[in-house]
Amino acid sequence: MRVGVVEIPPAQLTFTRVGIAAIGMNIVLLLTRRRYPSDWRALLSLAIIGLGNTAVPFTLLAWGEQTVESGMTSIIQAVTPVFALVIAHFAFEDERITPLKVFGIALSFAGIVVLTSRDLQGTTLTSGQGLGDLAGEFAIIGAALCYATFTSFSRKVLQRYRVEPVVVSSVTMTAATIGAALMMFAAPLIGERRPVAYDSLSRDVLLSGLALGFFNTFLAYLVFYQVVAKLGASRTTTVTYVIPVVAVTLGALVLNETIDAWVMAGAALILGGIGLASVRLRVAWRGRVGAAKPAQ
Repeated sequence: MRVGVVEIPPAQLTFTRVGIAAIGMNIVLLLTRRRYPSDWRALLSLAIIGLGNTAVPFTLLAWGEQTVESGMTSIIQAVTPVFALVIAHFAFEDERITPLKVFGIALSFAGIVVLTSRDLQGTTLTSGQGLGDLAGEFAIIGAALCYATFTSFSRKVLQRYRVEPVVVSSVTMTAATIGAALMMFAAPLIGERRPVAYDSLSRDVLLSGLALGFFNTFLAYLVFYQVVAKLGASRTTTVTYVIPVVAVTLGALVLNETIDAWVMAGAALILGGIGLASVRLRVAWRGRVGAAKPAQ
């Protein structure tokens, strides 16, 4: 995304990746002879998931990465499981918050404060210096909140309508493509960049868009809703644990991004808080695995 948004407007980058994924998903449906749900309520619910869990957060992330480094983006996005824990507490009886989780949530939010405060150092309202980065960071936080909210909502939909995960992926990605197309053409009305011709893009940017569409969206979402159905909302979002490690490393090696004390401190607080908030889940999971083993 960090490479792509240099030449592609955020909403168009989202349209590109979800469009590729939607084509792939629908081909899978045709090859496996599956169909969209006939219940209009199920279709509407899946369309909402496509907008809230894909089109909107993808665009917010891309918009944020115009000013925020990829490593910083991944660290802030890692707060998704914290939001998911809070939302899942009220949505599902089997995903309740404990005092340890509350402490972990507070620690993670302290990490966000540390990261965002870095861009307020020396900032004044008149100069606006650093405010662009701060706005980008809040957009990324908004994306994390979208992921957490609509991952929980998707679990509710899967439970209610019993739609196969691959069908969920196909319908949601198709809806996301339509939503992204509307955002792409509406964005210039609020001062954002206009869509660009794909044949005008550089090789690196074009390959970045294709990779986002095939690997990060099509392949990833083929299995995503299966994981949601089996593991629940809050545990599914813990995939964001590994993202900061990879993104910060690649950002430094490939994009020459800076790793300073603010980044390290904020990352430590966020990841430490997430670890504390999730430790009870891991213990419970190990207990179930142990109980499933045959007696010696």
